[in-house]
Amino acid sequence: MNKISDQFSSIERITDQYLKKNTAGSAAAASECSFEDILKRRRSVDEESALKFSKHASMRLQSRNIELSSEQKERLETGAEKAEAKGMKESLVIVDSYSFIVNVPGKVVVTAMDQRESQENVYTNIDGAVIM
Repeated sequence: MNKISDQFSSIERITDQYLKKNTAGSAAAASECSFEDILKRRRSVDEESALKFSKHASMRLQSRNIELSSEQKERLETGAEKAEAKGMKESLVIVDSYSFIVNVPGKVVVTAMDQRESQENVYTNIDGAVIM
């Protein structure tokens, strides 16, 4: 009997010892996030704020040798935000000599043109324009 009582002072002590470890472990596990969770959160934040280019628009940029600077991209995003603030759904956003049709709710650039392609100055299926 002494041998057992020397190893364990009481059931309460053992219970507290194991419960404290479990609560500390579960609290740490609950506060820690996996890398995947953090990446998903970051992507969702970036996707909410960033303007995306459709496959068609990306092909147009490439075929027309249009390379936007970071400042031009920021102005394009600002133009899309202004269009959203005014309630537009499909907007023409003009940045320097480039014209972009933007699906405002989806935050997607649908197509892109430079000054040569937009000489006719006729744009269809838009409900507003923003000139930056």
